Amino acid sequence: MKGAWNVAETILIVTEDEELLDDLLRLCAAAGAEAEVVHGAPRSRVGWVGWSGAKAWEKAPLVLVGDDCAGAAGFGASGEEAGVVRRSGVLLVGRDLDDSGVWERGARIGAEGVVMLPDAESWLAGRIADAAECVGRPALTVGVLGGRGGAGASTLACALAVTAARNGQRTMLVDGDALGGGLDVLLGGERTEGLRWPAFAESRGRVHGGALAESLPKLHDLNVLSWDREDSVLIPADAMKSVLSAARRRGGVVVVDLPRRVDETVAEALAQTDLGLLLVPAELRAVAAAHRVASRTQMVLRDLRVVVRTPGGPGGGRGYGPGLGEEEVARLLRLPLAGELPWEPGLLEAAERGVPPGSRTSGMLARFCRDFWAQALSDGVSGGGVAV
Repeated sequence: MKGAWNVAETILIVTEDEELLDDLLRLCAAAGAEAEVVHGAPRSRVGWVGWSGAKAWEKAPLVLVGDDCAGAAGFGASGEEAGVVRRSGVLLVGRDLDDSGVWERGARIGAEGVVMLPDAESWLAGRIADAAECVGRPALTVGVLGGRGGAGASTLACALAVTAARNGQRTMLVDGDALGGGLDVLLGGERTEGLRWPAFAESRGRVHGGALAESLPKLHDLNVLSWDREDSVLIPADAMKSVLSAARRRGGVVVVDLPRRVDETVAEALAQTDLGLLLVPAELRAVAAAHRVASRTQMVLRDLRVVVRTPGGPGGGRGYGPGLGEEEVARLLRLPLAGELPWEPGLLEAAERGVPPGSRTSGMLARFCRDFWAQALSDGVSGGGVAV
């Protein structure tokens, strides 16, 4: 999407260096952040009390102090002697790489780091944008793929998102499969207002996470980025990177429904995925097909686990023998087992009525999703699979 996004947080800039101020204001504008400028630091402990920047110093998500102001008495030693309020999120910004004293001045004002321009402009612009968006821990991002066509990956992706939102997680569901028919349809919200993928096809650089979420359809307490019913639009890898990065910066969880093919755009989605679930029906031919999907996926995604769907549903059970259980499927694919997912009767009929997968809290699908999130969110996506 084009243009800067509005943000709620204001960056504090403390400097009397006009050239440095111009650079910092330019970086704030590029990051879509508003800035409050204070010309000069407090000159003494008493001066700190009445200093015009004192309130902003305590409230701003990020403070940029010019090296020209770092020697002010009000920024002296911490404690009552100097009157300075020590806080996190302070950066000392300078220009002279040969000035070894800048590190001492940075420590003196309690800065968490020293930034030298113009070398660190790109890094600082990202840091400003993160602060303006109040970025904390990035969202746990889970990708779902089918081991073969019709495995039920889209159903599982929707159920995971619905379950996470029902449990109070900030949730975004991203449809990464242009040929999948649209997850908004599966959620019964194809007519709900909001932007779809074609509106983001030209996205480049940084997209504001909050504005992204507000622009999307909201279905069942989660934000959904899906496809419209028009002709297919090519989504470049850069657009996927921009959109998924914005979604992740919001925190909570992001679920991505992915196709079995891996092109540049899908590879970008996989690169931003923390954990992948490969849904494989317990059938010999499905395992053979899933092996090819897994080999391509693992070229990009390190943490890929298999979910074994036991017989049931349309076409279920072909090639399923007594010796092909979930452990055997995982062994053949050489993947960690994330769990067994029995087919849940009535899913297709519920979808026809606009009832999303995972809505029946007593169902096997919802149970699997609850157990998955309980473990994944508690262990930071580390350790073994989900016991179901």
